Amino acid sequence: MSKAVAVEAVGMTMRFGAFTALDDVSIKVPAGTFHALLGENGAGKSTLVKCMMGFYTPTEGQMVVDGKEAVIASPKDADRLGLGMVYQHFTLVPSLTGAENLVISREDAPKVIDWRWERRQLADFMETMPFKIPLDQPVSALAAGEKQKLEIVKQLYLGRRFIVLDEPTSVLTPNEAEEMLGLVRGMTKRGDLTVLMISHKFHEVTAFCDDVTVLRKGKRTGSGRIADLDRKTMAAMMIGDQPIATLDSRAATPAEAKPVLTVTALKAKDRTGLKSIEVDGLSVRAGEIVGIAGISGNGQKEFLEVLAGQRIREGGEIRVKAAPYASTREQSRNLNVRFIPEEPLRNACAPKMTVAENISFRTFDLGRNGKPAAWVSARAIRAYAAKLIEQFKVKTASLSSPIQSLSGGNVQRAVLARELTGDVDLLIVSNPCFGLDFAAVAEIRARIMKARNGGAAVLLMSEDLDELMELSDRILVMSDGALVYETPIATADVHVIGEHMAGHH
Repeated sequence: MSKAVAVEAVGMTMRFGAFTALDDVSIKVPAGTFHALLGENGAGKSTLVKCMMGFYTPTEGQMVVDGKEAVIASPKDADRLGLGMVYQHFTLVPSLTGAENLVISREDAPKVIDWRWERRQLADFMETMPFKIPLDQPVSALAAGEKQKLEIVKQLYLGRRFIVLDEPTSVLTPNEAEEMLGLVRGMTKRGDLTVLMISHKFHEVTAFCDDVTVLRKGKRTGSGRIADLDRKTMAAMMIGDQPIATLDSRAATPAEAKPVLTVTALKAKDRTGLKSIEVDGLSVRAGEIVGIAGISGNGQKEFLEVLAGQRIREGGEIRVKAAPYASTREQSRNLNVRFIPEEPLRNACAPKMTVAENISFRTFDLGRNGKPAAWVSARAIRAYAAKLIEQFKVKTASLSSPIQSLSGGNVQRAVLARELTGDVDLLIVSNPCFGLDFAAVAEIRARIMKARNGGAAVLLMSEDLDELMELSDRILVMSDGALVYETPIATADVHVIGEHMAGHH
């Protein structure tokens, strides 16, 4: 196998009109090293990588590959120099097998493929790989970890010796992530590969990478050897010295705390309509956070939709504070049930309506006494929204801007303002921090913890296991549409949880 290459970007600047996305950024990745690129959303990480890979032509700056200046005017030039990229979202053809995906990805793939010969070649090639993947199965039948490995194998098969990994573990269990990053690390150590990984997970960066470069608002704010940096220093490089919300200390849930939510023998169709989800024996008590872990697509989304009244329940029962609950607006108002679904702009907002209207969805038709009002007062809506926007630091051009004009973090803040104001007895949350920056994530987690400490029962579904470990009092694992494992946080072990998430138990 050909050897790893050293890659360097010098003085990369990228302007889109008047906006400078990258401002004189240099990054040096020596051959055979595993380099991390850290930064918040919008810091310029993707822009930098796209300039390096020929997707963008930088306004200024040049590339150096193995000590020689290289002109990379298109991704084809990058390919020829042995530079490849593995994206966050898979690019394999699901209906084809692994072997077929590999062979058709070659530029010199023959029009008529001699499969016997190709399979022999592939078998020899796979012998040199640290990855074990069944190449004879359709990609759609592979687990997420196997797909991610196949994406990396594809780059190596195509002769790439420098690979960019873009958030490679966002769809993997902790065990899959550790195994995959460990194998890649082994290849860099042997000098077969050079890797640049875009990540926001400090623990992966500290465990697997040699060096790190940090970007903030398009500028390089720091770099160094991982061995010489701690998390605090890296976080400061990422976000500057703005204050970070910290979690309130948590008191133990009182032994006499009553269950607020109980779910028994719940049945509903899953998204395909071919299988069912069955949730039984779930209870969440006042003042506790119960986390539900699971790999995307194991029924969490459907379970949330049933709780939110967006999917028909075919059997079983849901009770809130011992009263039967059918997710009507009236019931959720009387029983103080609140929701923070994932992708709030799609699931918790009317995108074209104003910020003020969206914030007052729960209260616009109530008078001062909390009883239904005879008419809706636009002035009251604006006054109420203005108060909450200030309290929850929602950045918006005006109260009458459509909510879809806000950034992701601010849409999420607006939804939190609406859902966490007033009495909250049950809070149902799903992937609340997906795609948000470091400061917003800390703030949102602190708000959820505050609701718990104020006596709310919180059901938290998240694909981010770090988030569940940080916030939950108990963790349950959902696999294949059912709850399969439960552990109190005091004795929770990420690897055991990961095994159950992957269905190995």
